[in-house]
Amino acid sequence: MKDPKLVVKAALFLAAVAGFALTSSASVTSDTNLQQSVQSKLKNKEFQQVVVAANNGIVTLTGTVGNYQAKISAEKKARKIANVKEVDDEIQVGGKEIPDAVLQSKLDRKLAYDRWGYGHVYNHVVATVDDGKVTLDGEVRWQPDKDSALALVNFEPGVKDVVDRIKVLPTSISDDELRAREFRVLYGDSSLSRYGSDPQAPIRIVVNHGHVALYGTVQSEADKNIAGIRANGVMGAFSVENHLVVNKG
Repeated sequence: MKDPKLVVKAALFLAAVAGFALTSSASVTSDTNLQQSVQSKLKNKEFQQVVVAANNGIVTLTGTVGNYQAKISAEKKARKIANVKEVDDEIQVGGKEIPDAVLQSKLDRKLAYDRWGYGHVYNHVVATVDDGKVTLDGEVRWQPDKDSALALVNFEPGVKDVVDRIKVLPTSISDDELRAREFRVLYGDSSLSRYGSDPQAPIRIVVNHGHVALYGTVQSEADKNIAGIRANGVMGAFSVENHLVVNKG
């Protein structure tokens, strides 16, 4: 006659094995469904070289895309799928290799004109390129200004990675009023008014809690000094940092 305790232990062991098998099977099914769900979200032509894998709710994306924006978009789409715990984005940006100096020149020009007509003189964004990796620094007045700069860089051929260090300045009525006063004083000066004729080369006026910083390129040391004096004389300016660069060419 079998020992009842051994019978119970055997039954419990078999139940545990069966439970593990069912759990494992359910996990595999879940990951398969997850993989298919992500793949269905990436049906567009721009994602045709992207490969999707799923393991315990973690989705891994590999393959290549045509620009950095597509890489970001693929990851965002994957994160929106229900039951996705994490996304490991290993997608590589393909396309033609562009020398850093050429890419730097293109981005400098495009950023200089970005948001023209939408208060672009109140923004200061600079790009630094290193082996296709672009780092963006600076300060902007509104979130749309930051979004525009990022989109411009993300879609640029040759950009392999982007580090976003752009700061959106706090919303402030008093800062807006100070911006307007600084603008009138600087661009109303007979020596400085010409810097408003080319949207690519304005004197940038960045205001943060009453503190003013000037950026851009001017044609002479005298113009730089005049801009600093005029900016310092504006009511409400707690301090002025003059970062204007004199064009030596």
